[in-house]
Amino acid sequence: MALLFLDSADLDEIREAASWGVVDGVTTNPTLMMRAGTADLKANTLEIVRIVQGPVSAEVVSTDAEGMIEEAREILSWSEHVFVKIPCTVEGLKAMREISSWPNGRINATLIFSPAQAYLAAKAGATYASVFVGRMDDAGLEGMAVVRQTRDIFDNYGFSCSLLAASIRHTGHVVDALLAGADIITVPFKVLRTMIRSPFTDVGLERFLADWKKVAG
Repeated sequence: MALLFLDSADLDEIREAASWGVVDGVTTNPTLMMRAGTADLKANTLEIVRIVQGPVSAEVVSTDAEGMIEEAREILSWSEHVFVKIPCTVEGLKAMREISSWPNGRINATLIFSPAQAYLAAKAGATYASVFVGRMDDAGLEGMAVVRQTRDIFDNYGFSCSLLAASIRHTGHVVDALLAGADIITVPFKVLRTMIRSPFTDVGLERFLADWKKVAG
């Protein structure tokens, strides 16, 4: 079964989504932390862990391997549920190779835009490979094609790295990612809300309630 993550650092959103009983984890990044109005990465991350009791990804801000490794050592020490997000760059690959050798080396390789990048991240020891679908679509490319191609590559060569569909813009992306075989899909709260909504459901419920009132009355 594909896991469903919430892409947010807003504690109110996360609490609400977690109360639905369908969220398995959370992904964050520096931009989401900024929007949530917090500069305390550790405190916010640990509160998210407390709420969801599942995987929570926190991103490094260093751009060199040495800095990423130092940040990862700190971030991964916070909780067994925390994953460190490392960008898929040359320096990121160097950091992933080192971090993946640690007993707690839980890595979310982020900012992946091609099957080749996903392949390299998997070879470097990433736990998750996050393919940014929406950003490619925004540029006129077909982001979901990269998800499908990456799925084939991982299956062909038996990579244990989980394929994560990220940068999800709408419910159609979620359905396409499920059909493409993504192991994990991370969605903003606004997309999660649209997933449960249908005017047909609303109309149907109104009719059922109206009929029940007639019977009960």
